Amino acid sequence: MLEIEGNIWAYAAKSVIAITTNGSLTSDGRAIFGRGVAKQAALRYPELAHKLGSLLKDKGNHVFDLGNGIVSFPVEETPWSLLDLRIIASSAEELRQLADFIGWQKIIVPRPGCGGGGLAWKDVKPQLEPWFDERFVVISQKTEAC
Repeated sequence: MLEIEGNIWAYAAKSVIAITTNGSLTSDGRAIFGRGVAKQAALRYPELAHKLGSLLKDKGNHVFDLGNGIVSFPVEETPWSLLDLRIIASSAEELRQLADFIGWQKIIVPRPGCGGGGLAWKDVKPQLEPWFDERFVVISQKTEAC
């Protein structure tokens, strides 16, 4: 796993970008992209909310290839629940398995649960390390708190 600082969207179309998500749906079946990278992705790709919403409804809160070089990375059950390190670890494992299956060579992941989520990087990093090899790049913004 590599760590860098920068703008995650500078890697769009060159790498797979993971967006941190939750398992909640709106009343019309759309995934809720409340803040951070997920909200930015929803603005760039308006169809994501319906696509992820359908997958969440059918298969539950898991890592999914959403197309356009975007993959979901669950960090919590709802936008109102506490972030869960167990969910982050499970998502890291699922993302690794999907990357192996599809053959992705570079996956950019924001620090899951950090920033708006309020988790400390020192607590999150050990959840990722067993699963993320050199193909995984964890990116943070210079202004990010953790």
